[in-house]
Amino acid sequence: MTDYPPDSAIWSIKALAAADAEVIASGVSGLELMRRAGGAVADVIRARWTARPIVVLCGPGNNGGDGFVVAAALAKAGWPVTTVELVPRDALKGDAAAAAAEWAGPVAPWSAESLAGAELVVDAVFGAGLTRPLEGRVRDVLMSVRAPLIAVDLPSGLNGDTGQPLGATPRAAVTVAFHRKKLAHVLEPGKGFCGEVIVEDIGLPARSSLAGDWVENRTQDWLKRFPWPDVAAHKGERGRLVVVSGPAHSTGAARLSAMAGLRIGAGLVTVASPTDAMRVNASHLTAILLQSFENEEELLPVVERVDAVVIGPAAGVTEETRLNVLACGQTGAAMVVDADALTIFRDDPGELFSALDRDDVLTPHPGEFERLFPGLLKGKPTRLDAALEAAVAAGCVVVLKGADTVIASPDGRASINTNGAPWLATAGSGDVLAGFIGGLIAQGMDSFDAACAGVWIHAEAGRAFGPGLIAEDLPGLAPTVLSRLWRG
Repeated sequence: MTDYPPDSAIWSIKALAAADAEVIASGVSGLELMRRAGGAVADVIRARWTARPIVVLCGPGNNGGDGFVVAAALAKAGWPVTTVELVPRDALKGDAAAAAAEWAGPVAPWSAESLAGAELVVDAVFGAGLTRPLEGRVRDVLMSVRAPLIAVDLPSGLNGDTGQPLGATPRAAVTVAFHRKKLAHVLEPGKGFCGEVIVEDIGLPARSSLAGDWVENRTQDWLKRFPWPDVAAHKGERGRLVVVSGPAHSTGAARLSAMAGLRIGAGLVTVASPTDAMRVNASHLTAILLQSFENEEELLPVVERVDAVVIGPAAGVTEETRLNVLACGQTGAAMVVDADALTIFRDDPGELFSALDRDDVLTPHPGEFERLFPGLLKGKPTRLDAALEAAVAAGCVVVLKGADTVIASPDGRASINTNGAPWLATAGSGDVLAGFIGGLIAQGMDSFDAACAGVWIHAEAGRAFGPGLIAEDLPGLAPTVLSRLWRG
């Protein structure tokens, strides 16, 4: 397992529970862990808001115990705090009962009316262990919250391992996670229910044999391996990328990919153009080179001389595209396979997989993913599980695009992107992403790192531009993002 920073690493519920148990077995009491967790939540609240009326909703288990600690810590700091308790005190057990015994402040009945006047509300009702939908009065009170909600661990009603709401689920302004993020903090729709997620250290082990090699896509995890050019570098040392164009009536997507590869830093970028598309491509290209080919046999020598090739954007779902992909697979160039070059293999995905190696990258959206890996998205608990299994099946890196794009490697590593922007939902956006990834691979970046970096830069460019974004804008936005990364 790779060592990732605490605010990047993602653990399962089972891994976090095992870490809790390990610390308790070492001699730290469960009540002490509860005090650390509740104290951390109180610190987060005080760091973001000044003292004001706050209601802490306390459930029947350890999440509720955390809530009692939050209440006591805020009251000690001078905040007007009221707890609203789901079950009577004598029904609590273990550490939760001990934490409740330390709270002697105001208690209000479990009802929506008890929220009146609250300017903040803490959801300490159910944590990650909930397995059924919220019902009855529990649901009614939680869904009636109108003040900013601070969730302890997770908003109640959210499945921690899938990010799927079990039913009605309140939306938090802030969620305080302990030790490491869970999948629900980064996978949609869970991420949208969590609001801002803050990871707090409560003294658990840094490693766990039960933790997957999963991370939230952050610059800190790949930036130190970014292919910045040396001061004496020349264009030949900055990588050679080829983008395979579609026919004359369908060339724009390839040019978008090529411009993206050039903007991301590849030293020499060539559009390999079918003969009938040479004139239209030539009329649009300046810094990008142009090379004609008639068939896969003529394409082969063009690709053999380069570091990476992007194939698929508007290539056409044709026999020619299939043969071109297979030809590229015979070379030493790393392939970024996108769009039509994925769809053409829907009847025989194995033929595509046989042409791939670990340096190659597939970049499907969900529809294309379904064509190559039928039933996998619906059959797996999460997009993460589906992408990981697909990467093993294909034997290469898989980028499953979406609001929570998942980058998965056949060696079990996975990164979930969380800086996506709705403005990227526009025609040609994916072609630019393929070019970014291909351009980074051409410069010598490891394919998994290149996919993570390309996805993050692509999303950051979309966020920076905002409404009105079109795909043609994206390559030109890359230099601003790159400059920020360069300066640190």
